[in-house]
Amino acid sequence: MLRTMDETLPPLIQALLEPRRYPHAVAQVELVQTHISWVLLAGEFAYKVKKPLKLPFLDFSTLARRHACCQDELRLNRRFSPEIYLDVVGIFETPQGPVWSGGGEPVEYAVKMRRFDNTMRLDRVCARGALQPRHLSDLAETLVAFHAATAQAPQASRFGAARETITPARDNFHDLFQLLPQAAAHRSLAALQAWTEAQFQLLSPLMEARKQAGRVRECHGDLHLANLVLVGDRVRMFDCIEFNEDLRWIDVANEIAFTYVDLLAHEQPGLATWFVNEVLSRSGDYEAVPLLRFYAVYRALVRAKVAAIRATQTHADTQEALADIALAERLVAPPPARLVITHGVSGCGKTVASNALLQSDVHASTIRVRSDVERKRLHGLAATQHSGSTLDAGMYAADAHGHTYTHLHGLAGMLLRAGWSVVVDATFLKRSDRDAFRALAWDLGAAFAILAPQATAAQLRERVQTRSAVGADASEATLEVLEQQMRTLEPLEPDEY
Repeated sequence: MLRTMDETLPPLIQALLEPRRYPHAVAQVELVQTHISWVLLAGEFAYKVKKPLKLPFLDFSTLARRHACCQDELRLNRRFSPEIYLDVVGIFETPQGPVWSGGGEPVEYAVKMRRFDNTMRLDRVCARGALQPRHLSDLAETLVAFHAATAQAPQASRFGAARETITPARDNFHDLFQLLPQAAAHRSLAALQAWTEAQFQLLSPLMEARKQAGRVRECHGDLHLANLVLVGDRVRMFDCIEFNEDLRWIDVANEIAFTYVDLLAHEQPGLATWFVNEVLSRSGDYEAVPLLRFYAVYRALVRAKVAAIRATQTHADTQEALADIALAERLVAPPPARLVITHGVSGCGKTVASNALLQSDVHASTIRVRSDVERKRLHGLAATQHSGSTLDAGMYAADAHGHTYTHLHGLAGMLLRAGWSVVVDATFLKRSDRDAFRALAWDLGAAFAILAPQATAAQLRERVQTRSAVGADASEATLEVLEQQMRTLEPLEPDEY
């Protein structure tokens, strides 16, 4: 973005830099330019005017097209930020003497928005070290609800089809080979291209199955940190893709991968891991995981292409583009997978310990599944919804226990086969359950470990009582449950350490 008083600005934009042109109090007008829009910051509002451009991926060449795209921008962004996106307004009279109301046909249109504090954009919050896991938890909650409510791609449409998904990835490679002259970059790109093609052949059936299952939706399409903002300590999405349907109608896994990669590019692997896990825990869409690395590499190379184009235009070096290619290379070479299970009664600190493990993952390649969440999902309940089950009945009956651990075993196997490390957060009180997961790790060539935090009996009782009183956790353990767990726990044996 450029904040500028550009002498080459068209007369309309030059005129709209004058505060007297606005129907509300304006002390000064600040202009923010992107490559496709002018944004006029005037008092408590912002007015976004689209540039009269026609590019391979958008068409703003006529007033009618710009008006239609303004209407689309308003409609699409009001899905998640109605307090920011207010209206589409006409600009009347002449470009040299514009007014915001009048007779006849407008000479231009603008999207009217309520201004927000630009210092609270998440890219800036992150840059000053203030981005917290709770912010990404809030974003995950918003994003999962949005994805569940937004339109599904029609089955007969091209959107989300495997053959359409690979085309932009191949275009990236074609363009990057042209934009970057370095032989080392070409070697890296060739290896990444081979990996992408191999992954596409492997994953295309899953892509098609996910479209059939309704996982291709009308998404945001541009969900990087600069298009997220803290408003009153809640994360709000804005500035989605309105000008190109193919960039917006995508698999939700593709959308998740964009934010994941942007966090990695901001050198925040722990927050990237946390974000992905918060989304998956809320949605239950663990079938997205085999696609995440494919889409993440694609998103990293989109970043590289944008950086390379910018370097060409400004005659700068290509270090930013090369850094994005290096990020893609790291993504295709994750560390060897490992399986970690927790062990201990309710309140001993298993979830706190696994939280720390996720946030310390420098490779951003770990997925956690929680028995308390998955048990409720299997019974059609939300994570914090109370089941009304009693001790040894309902969700906690003996057969339900077996069903839950079989489900966790299946999820862990699927995630490990996709090349991700896994943490299974459950009590694992029985030696036989622990042995089954150890055998799974052995069969799949993954390292295995048991995370067993400790607490005194008094601490356990206090934590369980407090958590039960608050009622905001997936666990429904009571003191009665805790006492039974303490009686039936099978301690770790020497050969398990």
